[in-house]
Amino acid sequence: MGHTFSFLSEFVPPRPKFTTDDIPDLTGKVVLVTGANAGIGKETARVLLTKNAKVWIACRNVSRGEAALMELKERTGRDAHLLKLNLANLRSIKEASEEFLSKETQLHVLFNNAGVMHPPVELLTDDGYDLQFGTNVLGHFYLTKLLLPILLSTAKSSPVGTVRIVNTSSTAHWFGSLDFDTFKDTPKRRAQYAMPLYCQSKAANVVFSAELHRRYGDQGIVSTSANPGLIATKLFRNHTGIIRWMAVCRSMRLCALVDVLLRVSRAWSCTKSQTVRSRNCTRVHRWRLLGLGGQVPISPFPCSRAV
Repeated sequence: MGHTFSFLSEFVPPRPKFTTDDIPDLTGKVVLVTGANAGIGKETARVLLTKNAKVWIACRNVSRGEAALMELKERTGRDAHLLKLNLANLRSIKEASEEFLSKETQLHVLFNNAGVMHPPVELLTDDGYDLQFGTNVLGHFYLTKLLLPILLSTAKSSPVGTVRIVNTSSTAHWFGSLDFDTFKDTPKRRAQYAMPLYCQSKAANVVFSAELHRRYGDQGIVSTSANPGLIATKLFRNHTGIIRWMAVCRSMRLCALVDVLLRVSRAWSCTKSQTVRSRNCTRVHRWRLLGLGGQVPISPFPCSRAV
């Protein structure tokens, strides 16, 4: 019943208590945001630029990335940096991480934001994984693994709570479970619909965030998973019908709040340092925080209970 209420409450969120005005100056901070050529990722990059962070936007399509750089420059007066990254190709992820590491000696925040939702089931990654699991989970897992050394070294020389990994999840995680027989292309996976495969990927994002905290929380890495909510972005491009209608109508109805809702959970996750030890591995919603502080038990959704 709790997960149903959590889902339905997204349609009537209260006014946020934390806005971008509360974000401190981020001069000297290096931030990498995947999927930042559009949607929530681009809005996150825009806000971080206004707070003087050095922002890298990672995306698959270079021309769209360059267009995003120009738009961000026009809107903020600041330059972001482009990193070519195809999360559906493991070799591309390795090449992207090597390029980043050749140009930066620090990384304060990694936003694992990019993702796909409900593509045709027959679509796979270049390495033969389910497209949703491969992009939303495995791709970000591999990218994070390759960047962990620089994140850990940055944490050693930075104030507590300023080095973070944020994984974009979703309320859909409530409806997901992990079935190893569907991660790669199998008859069992092909018998599934796109929706449960998406929910599985979002559940895995939460589990991944919890495991990052368990392994690296005591080494200065703050790990969170964020639910940005039901917002009409290009994530809905594979939808026609009621789900797309719900997103569009909700965004129109809450148009006065969207500018804040797009980024509050993301901004809190990467900038708020107070009480950081009790907030590590929280699951961040647009308008409230759900999570566990301290020790995180091993369970399917360890970050989803209310404090």
